[in-house]
Amino acid sequence: MALPHEKLAEALAALKVLQDQHIVAIRSTDLSRTHRERLLKNGFLQQVMKGWYVPSNPHQRQGETTGWYASFWDFCTSYLNDRFGKDWCIAPEPSLSFHAGNRTVPGQLLVRSPAGGNKPTALLHGTSIFDTRASMPAARDIAEIDGLRLYALPAALLEASPSIFAQKPTDARTALAMFSDGSEILARLLEGGHSTIAGRLAGAFRNIGRERIADDIMRSMQAAGYTVREADPFDTRLELSLPRRETSPYAGRIRLMWQEMRGAVIDNFPEAPGRPNDVNGYLRHVDDIYVTDAYHSLSIEGYRVSPELIDRVRSGNWNPDGDPQDGEHRDALAARGYYQAFEAVKRSVRSVLANENAGRVVDDDHREWYRELFAPSVAAGIVKPGDLAGYRSDRVFIRNSMHVPLPPNAVRDAMPAFFEILEAEEHPGVRLVLGHFIFVYIHPYMDGNGRMGRFLMNVMMAAGGYPWAVIPVQRRAAYMAALEQASVHQDIVPFSRFLGELADQGMSGKVTATLPAG
Repeated sequence: MALPHEKLAEALAALKVLQDQHIVAIRSTDLSRTHRERLLKNGFLQQVMKGWYVPSNPHQRQGETTGWYASFWDFCTSYLNDRFGKDWCIAPEPSLSFHAGNRTVPGQLLVRSPAGGNKPTALLHGTSIFDTRASMPAARDIAEIDGLRLYALPAALLEASPSIFAQKPTDARTALAMFSDGSEILARLLEGGHSTIAGRLAGAFRNIGRERIADDIMRSMQAAGYTVREADPFDTRLELSLPRRETSPYAGRIRLMWQEMRGAVIDNFPEAPGRPNDVNGYLRHVDDIYVTDAYHSLSIEGYRVSPELIDRVRSGNWNPDGDPQDGEHRDALAARGYYQAFEAVKRSVRSVLANENAGRVVDDDHREWYRELFAPSVAAGIVKPGDLAGYRSDRVFIRNSMHVPLPPNAVRDAMPAFFEILEAEEHPGVRLVLGHFIFVYIHPYMDGNGRMGRFLMNVMMAAGGYPWAVIPVQRRAAYMAALEQASVHQDIVPFSRFLGELADQGMSGKVTATLPAG
């Protein structure tokens, strides 16, 4: 008779077969009842709705959302294919957002299908699918991306509600910027005689500086006998010149987010004191704050470190050849990597205090910070040497966040645009707030993005003359909530105020982060 652990092993083997086939949405019929119940009992399977499941981590905390958000798009694709075959597609508005590089998990995903039930289907953690009974667009107006059936971008722009331009301006502008000419748009406008939509799209293209496309729409519609009144559907106009042949939605998205957010940062961040005259004194302060900074930054990431461990690691009084499975050894490796990276960041700080362009310094130096951050873990065999070669080549998810970082291919489009903007930005507060935020929004590495983002922030602090800022681990929840608000809702004000408060306190000499007693 098989022992309990042997029975669980059999069930896990059956689950692995499905995962090897890249099946995320698991139906009741995909597993035997015995295997399914055993996997559910041991936390390896989670029910989404009756008859549907997703794999889960048995060690995740109650209410943990990361696994579900990571599975969301794949689950929806499989579920909708099973229910409707090929007779479904995502509604125009979420289609437009998806084309624009916005992979944020929505509270409710709107879907169209001739067999739709006009009612929501509840999923996990407050998410749902609402399938509307509606006819399908023409075949040429359907695009498939990663299995999702979407409105093709030209059709999505025509069919989307006018409110999307005011409610999701970054998505709308990013989508518009993907067109180098108006031919695809014009063909659909003329075929359908869409004079009102033509006026709206002409105004939208003119809003982002695509004058030629706007003029082509107006003149072509008028030449065909239509009366068209141009109207800008956006609430604001940006002073921004987007590259005319920018084919990547991700690079365009980063440029637009920066421009749309910078005004709010300027309004909510304290004025920069300017570069200090006493450079050596500034660097001595950075040295003095190292243990406090390392303790809080590593603790924010979940490492269990103490000031004593950090001091021992800094002085070299630790065992780099310890047991890799030992928790304290892993914490020590992280602390040693942090020290080595901190020393590299100090060199970058010296460069910006010598009046070098802060954006260019970070662009040149951040790869060295990252190599130093994980060099001890490579030496211990925990991290592969190839992982230090460059930006990530796999998907990554942020714990409990509805924001889905850019796919790997998009990182290589977004990061050069990010550093180009960072180098050109002249406002010190904008550089440090948006530098930190956009870096972690892109999430260019598999691990270490938070630490790297805080290093980047502090180089920008130095460039503006602000003191080095430590984000206290006790304020982790507020810190992460402010980042989430900016990532998911495009509201940078809470994050600007959060960092602005730290900068104010630093300039006034108030201690914001302390070490644990004892």
